[in-house]
Amino acid sequence: MSFDRLLLAGESQKLEFKSSFDKTTVESLVAFANAQGGTILVGVSDAGVVIGVTLGKETLNEWLGQIKSATSPALIPDIETFTEQGKIVVAIRVGEFPVKPVSTRGRYFKRVASSNHQLTIGEIADLYMQSLQLSWDAHRAGNHTLDELSMPKIKRFIQQVNDNGRFELESTDLAALEKLNYITSGYPTWAAMLLFAKEPIRHNIHIGRFKTPSMIIDDRQFTDTLFEVVEQSMKFIISYISVAFEFDGSIQRKERFGYPLPALREALLNAVVHRDYTDGSDIQIKIFDDHITIYSPGLLYGGLKLAELNSDNYKSRLRNKLVAEAFYLTGNIEKYGSGFIRIRKAMSDYPELSLNTQEISGGFMLTFAQAKVEQLWKSNGTGQVTGQVTGQVTAEIVRLLSVMHDEMSRKQLQDALALKSRDNFDKRYLKAAIELKLIEPTIPDKPNSRLQKYRLTKTGQAQLLIRNKKTS
Repeated sequence: MSFDRLLLAGESQKLEFKSSFDKTTVESLVAFANAQGGTILVGVSDAGVVIGVTLGKETLNEWLGQIKSATSPALIPDIETFTEQGKIVVAIRVGEFPVKPVSTRGRYFKRVASSNHQLTIGEIADLYMQSLQLSWDAHRAGNHTLDELSMPKIKRFIQQVNDNGRFELESTDLAALEKLNYITSGYPTWAAMLLFAKEPIRHNIHIGRFKTPSMIIDDRQFTDTLFEVVEQSMKFIISYISVAFEFDGSIQRKERFGYPLPALREALLNAVVHRDYTDGSDIQIKIFDDHITIYSPGLLYGGLKLAELNSDNYKSRLRNKLVAEAFYLTGNIEKYGSGFIRIRKAMSDYPELSLNTQEISGGFMLTFAQAKVEQLWKSNGTGQVTGQVTGQVTAEIVRLLSVMHDEMSRKQLQDALALKSRDNFDKRYLKAAIELKLIEPTIPDKPNSRLQKYRLTKTGQAQLLIRNKKTS
């Protein structure tokens, strides 16, 4: 990129302007080194105007000496001078430092967007462990001893690992945990305490059923080891989710919960596996009439950005490597860094739901929200005929929509409605619903194909929401 374009683009994650060299210049170099590297242009104002600098014979050497003496580990940046608009500008470049964090005069900074962020103690520890590929949960758990671990929980874990087939453990005792690094030098790691302690250390999941933000209908706090607390929490969540029953003409009935249970379970597992356990806050789950929020202490880890979660090739770093390994070996999670892919896949059958992510109050929040009926109509591109369609929907069509699920043949639909007359079914149910674009054939080019089936359109799904809303 040309110099003029750099000035027009302005300060960014990897570029900063400085009118002169001072201690804040060193802070910015430290911030770049602790992130992805970057360049400082000295002699350019904050507004991107070239004002130039005056250099003596030893000025650049003096700057380099000040940078080295004021940073730990010492930074040795590249320094280059050039002339722009008849004025001297100095470019000071530093790459991402391999062993982080770098400090200046006892303070630590990291580049976030176009500004320098001073790191907290927890962020400093995270950067250090990331650079050495260490994990907090792999360290010895303070003064805790092996006597504090539950053998029944350990045996159950080993059995699940062997049954799942991803790893084979011959031993059924503490030797198996030592093989997996949950025990180090004869002492339990933090991961072992989180997973197998007789008396769980205090990390709670706090769940509430809310009518309004200030009106709580039910409230529970689960404190247990991690495998157990996931199951307890899922049971509570399921108890407050609506469920509908559909019949496909057989003696079996099909349940459809108001939220996709695999997505909720995956979100809960993500919260438990990836939360910051050095933060004493609870995982908080709030169930409202029209949305569910899951809050996990700790921001996204390892430089992962919210926008990257929406792609199927995002790269995830593990804050708690041994905890994640335990859930992987037992088959609770499929593959590292694929949780949000599975959540989106489970959500694909729920067009009436939206999924929102945000970093808030030092943590990560995931929200499953029921889309408003009006928004769903707009999203399917037929919002302008909402009133017309609603007025023409007969009781027969409502019955037809209510028995539909997935893709169904003509016979399956007719049987589900217990109708004997094919002509009556065709005229008053099937064709009427197709004309209103509430259902559609799966093979539109061959309407009389023996393989023909029918499914709800988004308009049909929205119509069901309207009807259900009126009757609820």
